[in-house]
Amino acid sequence: MLPTLETARLKIEPIGVAHAPLLAEFFRRNDAHLAPWDPPRPAGVCSLSFWEAECERAVDEISEGVVARWALLPLGDTAQVIGRINYTQITRGPFQSCILGYAIDAAFERRGLMQEALGATISHMFDVIRLHRIQAGYIPLNVRSGRLLQRLGFRREGVAPNYLFIDGAWRDHVITALLNPHFDDSIFMRSNAD
Repeated sequence: MLPTLETARLKIEPIGVAHAPLLAEFFRRNDAHLAPWDPPRPAGVCSLSFWEAECERAVDEISEGVVARWALLPLGDTAQVIGRINYTQITRGPFQSCILGYAIDAAFERRGLMQEALGATISHMFDVIRLHRIQAGYIPLNVRSGRLLQRLGFRREGVAPNYLFIDGAWRDHVITALLNPHFDDSIFMRSNAD
């Protein structure tokens, strides 16, 4: 089970069914804002029924340990979701890695809120979930996303040509990764000794 995290300005809640109406509204407010950076959205992405099903699925996937999904809410204002963070494709074994995705409301950009939220969730993914590596990709034109990842310590690994279908075309992505500096390699030694 994922915990609720708090930062100086945010409450970061694991996505649950109660977030469905707030996420539907988030996508209604930000449809045009997110379109240049997101894959094609399924039909009904702004509807309550769509988000009720998505939130139920998120709860199941979180309990299975294959994703970590959080909703960002302003501290003291739980009436609106202003962003979300998704760690997907959590893989164990010798990989110990995941894929990071995130989005913030257009009205809350340029305030450092996503950096604040990612800092808290990355710490959780490394210190509690105990992953070795977090990968994130971005379209080269999304310079602000690239700068955000760089400020958080992500290192550029290369460019993946035609990586994802975004905004009507296959788009190259810059692939970055952040490694856990405190990862305990001895977990592999213990499992080999058994």
